Amino acid sequence: MSEDIKYSAADYKSDQYVRWCPGCGDHAVLAVLHKAMAEVGVAPHDTAVISGIGCSSRLPYYMNTYGFHTIHGRAAAIATGFKCANPAMTVWQISGDGDGLAIGGNHFIHAVRRNIDINILLLNNKIYGLTKGQYSPTSDRGFVSKSSPYGTVEDPFIPAELAFGARGTFFARSLDVDMKVAQEVMVAAARHRGTSVVEMLQNCVIFNMGIHSYVSDKATRAERTIHLVHGQKMLFGANNERGLVQDGFGLKAVEIGRDGYTIDDVLTHDAHCQSNFLHQQLAMMDGHSLPMAVGVIRDVEAPVYNEELDKQVAEVTAAKGYTSLREMILAGDTWEVK
Repeated sequence: MSEDIKYSAADYKSDQYVRWCPGCGDHAVLAVLHKAMAEVGVAPHDTAVISGIGCSSRLPYYMNTYGFHTIHGRAAAIATGFKCANPAMTVWQISGDGDGLAIGGNHFIHAVRRNIDINILLLNNKIYGLTKGQYSPTSDRGFVSKSSPYGTVEDPFIPAELAFGARGTFFARSLDVDMKVAQEVMVAAARHRGTSVVEMLQNCVIFNMGIHSYVSDKATRAERTIHLVHGQKMLFGANNERGLVQDGFGLKAVEIGRDGYTIDDVLTHDAHCQSNFLHQQLAMMDGHSLPMAVGVIRDVEAPVYNEELDKQVAEVTAAKGYTSLREMILAGDTWEVK
């Protein structure tokens, strides 16, 4: 982090014309990312933004940072290699639900499992937008699209479930229309040591308009989402009149002051708890029977892959006395083929 220079959002903007459809949720994500980077304060020249293929993957062009627009599904692999080779750099990976969870699904879960110190922004609009409207790995069962004209006959991936299954140390979620929470979670992701996954529920105005409206509409958002903040009660509703309580091994939404429930019964959010049992329950709430969780759901410490790799290289180098890669390759027995 720069000590003497204070950056603004404008310092992270490139001079390129932003080529997304008017009204696309990507515009909001880009604007928030600029602001979040300025709040964190890492210099643009100490930052890299890496993407794969898709509408969201155009984002590096609009950043005044180092950037890589790579190949389909391989953003996590390239981000991992970049971070290991340049450990002092802050690395952001931008992927859509197709790029990140279909062809890139293998790289996604292993980046999370390794806990490499990168920040993954997963923009989930439940559709392939760039290739004109095919269903994606997060599209709901029965979804009608150009590639499923009679409805899909498969269940979707749930990004949170994948992240927790890979033993993720950081998971957060926001809506593209809630820029305050979006900035909050991006800043927290940047400050996390290890792989941070931020799911952005994003709208595609052309091929999947309103896919998240059941939780994003202003009229119902307070009832269908819950903003989780570490150390604070899990409250929601227009006047925070409702809360989450433990119900056996599950969760239950109650009205405070009714049926004997008081504020003391409402759970307090602990994002730093090592056990992911409750975190996964919170992340899996879908906005129907229980409100969808937004904010930082899980943020715990664990060994960081690139740091452990650097330690191992230093230990082996010191023990073996190598001063170069060539010296290491030629160490021990050698032979010559004539």
